[in-house]
Amino acid sequence: MSEHQHGPDCGCGHDHDHEHEEHVFIVTNDEGEEREMVMVYTFESENNAYAVLLDRQDPELDGVIFRIEEENDEAFLVGIEDDAEWERVTAIYEEIARTENEE
Repeated sequence: MSEHQHGPDCGCGHDHDHEHEEHVFIVTNDEGEEREMVMVYTFESENNAYAVLLDRQDPELDGVIFRIEEENDEAFLVGIEDDAEWERVTAIYEEIARTENEE
């Protein structure tokens, strides 16, 4: 998957308030198609941080979960390839989504 393009800790050096910005990422799928994705939620599990992204053009599609990894003060989105990790984080996110829908 692709790397994070611009996020809240990007260290981009220009003057703007990241709190009021949409965090947009360019994600390349397995077919090589690029999609603009918007980070809508983050959570932590087993000392890792995860981000949920929705397709900016079609937000009704299911969200995609990425692990957030940091290197040299930069954050990157990494696809989850381990089946056990994937099952764990999708179960956590489904519980979060169910709880929010009940409110």
